[in-house]
Amino acid sequence: MLLCVEVEASVLSPSTALWAGSVEGWEEMLDALDVVSPLIDDVRPGLAFLEMHGIAGDARAWMAQTRTALAPFEQTLRLGAGSNKIVARAAAYVADGSICEPGSECELLALLPLTLLDIEAEVIERLMLLGIERLGDLAALPHGPFVRRFGAAAAGWHELARGIDRRPFVPRSRAVAIEASIFGEGRAVDEAQIFFALRMLLTRVGADLARCGKRAGMLHLALELEDAETCTFDVPLAMPTANERTMFDMLRAKLEGATFESAIVGLRVQARQLEEGGEAQALFGADDFDPQRVAVTIARLEAMLGERITRATTREAHLLEERFAYQQFELPRKVMFDRTEAPHALVPQLRLLEVREIAVELRAREPAMVDGQTVMQCVGPWRIAERSFTISPVTRDEYDVVLEDGTFARIYRQNTHWYMRGVYE
Repeated sequence: MLLCVEVEASVLSPSTALWAGSVEGWEEMLDALDVVSPLIDDVRPGLAFLEMHGIAGDARAWMAQTRTALAPFEQTLRLGAGSNKIVARAAAYVADGSICEPGSECELLALLPLTLLDIEAEVIERLMLLGIERLGDLAALPHGPFVRRFGAAAAGWHELARGIDRRPFVPRSRAVAIEASIFGEGRAVDEAQIFFALRMLLTRVGADLARCGKRAGMLHLALELEDAETCTFDVPLAMPTANERTMFDMLRAKLEGATFESAIVGLRVQARQLEEGGEAQALFGADDFDPQRVAVTIARLEAMLGERITRATTREAHLLEERFAYQQFELPRKVMFDRTEAPHALVPQLRLLEVREIAVELRAREPAMVDGQTVMQCVGPWRIAERSFTISPVTRDEYDVVLEDGTFARIYRQNTHWYMRGVYE
């Protein structure tokens, strides 16, 4: 069972997804919820779900424990419990402290507004123009025609309106601060002293990264000057790493073109964008470029030019001079596992069924009814002729039809009889 924790300010404005508190304050609230459950899905500031499987007690006890943990923050909360995210949030929306029992999900969701799905206001307006104002109205629509009209995302909305939530539970990661600093230990007036101190700090940072099993995707360098000014540099790494030499080469390249008004009296290096695991290694090293070497080269060019490197890209435009634009150059980056799924077109596949005879009514010589269901769309016919050496030729006319329940099927007529050949998936 999941427990929904929502700050009332965001419940009152679900479409805008705003929360009155600060992001830092929300992170502190999430840390306080660790006493309730170690698995917390931080959806956005003001909304989180807790996985309560295996936690002692019942839903009432969990809610009481949650209120006690968050009492110091003086925020008005709405809590709800359910079998998945949409059901738990719907329970919190209906009334603070509500619990949705298994089997009553559709009844709970039926009267709730479409804004609970967090979809665009323009889409909600289109749905309301069609008379769809509640989740129950949306759930009653035939799945196939609704998805074809509103696109692939509509399949998820339709399932959510029926209490089916396939969105994964993603536990929040624990923040690990890895940094090293030197302050008040003298002053540096030449680059050799700065690089020596920087090497010392990176040795400590690299050791901390290795100890935690992390690697850094970016370094943040802060230099405190004798005149009380502070200079900061954000240095992205081509590949997340914990290697001290690689991090030093990047920072040194970044500083080679920098000048300062006064001596440096303090340094701080912070590792950011931490990732799990070790270094990603190329399978064919001799055939691959070294992204770290490219990154160091780019950093040196930026230090010499004094500005960010951009790249030209083409775009469609009527005027010739508007057909290109400059964009910020991003460092080549390799990851061991690609966690994002590239969008791809879904190609329907015909699944052949056991051939059975069906009842078909014609209108204008095309199938209009199939086994009592209205044909929403029809394409065809295609004349198929099968010949063999032993039997006489057999011909049939095949059609692709979309039925009112969303089924996409292949049917055919042979002589005066109609048959079902298969369905598309």
